[in-house]
Amino acid sequence: MQKAVSCGGVVIFRGKILTLYKNYKNRYEGWVLPKGTVEQGEEYKQTALREVCEETGVNAHIVKYIGKSEYNFNIPGDTVHKEVHWYLMMADSYYSRPQREEYFLDSGYYKFIEAYHLLKFPNEKQILEKGYNEYLELKRQNLWGNKKYL
Repeated sequence: MQKAVSCGGVVIFRGKILTLYKNYKNRYEGWVLPKGTVEQGEEYKQTALREVCEETGVNAHIVKYIGKSEYNFNIPGDTVHKEVHWYLMMADSYYSRPQREEYFLDSGYYKFIEAYHLLKFPNEKQILEKGYNEYLELKRQNLWGNKKYL
């Protein structure tokens, strides 16, 4: 069994969540949260910020670590155990541009319930829910957007 580590973000701007639509060779791949593989010598936080920027064009900053998801998938002749570390992030605008080279055809910010129903994978729905609840709690405490907190 091979192991792989990725990092990504639940990116929020003005209460809406950033999602990406992936379509590979005209085959529906689904709506996902931005994430990608850790490069050698890179810290998880760096990976998460880089991947969000590469896949969506969004400048964001990390608010806090919100957890990890794990799953297995098959490749020819082997199984891969994937671990994804997730961060709650704040974007600096509604701007986004999907990375065509990675087969992302659309990106945008959606209300929680819309984003939740768009997402294809149950583990991403769970992390979205956790991240959004953290966001609501920070907002309730008037800490969301407070640079001192970050």
